[in-house]
Amino acid sequence: MDQQKPPSKKNNLKNIALLSGIAFEMGAIIFLAAKGGIWLDEHYQTDKRIFTAIATLFGVAISIWVVLRQLKRIKY
Repeated sequence: MDQQKPPSKKNNLKNIALLSGIAFEMGAIIFLAAKGGIWLDEHYQTDKRIFTAIATLFGVAISIWVVLRQLKRIKY
């Protein structure tokens, strides 16, 4: 039979640190994208806030991509 080693505590702590940082990174990326969209809307004086909506959606897409890349690096 094939026996697996239990994961080490050091590896578990590293994974916990990576996972806890993901939420802050997602928030920062989305926040900065929304602020950029607001700035573009003010700069071009748009009434419908289209740049804010597009930039926020773009920020969500980028943050999901960053999260998926980080999840690939986690070792079980």
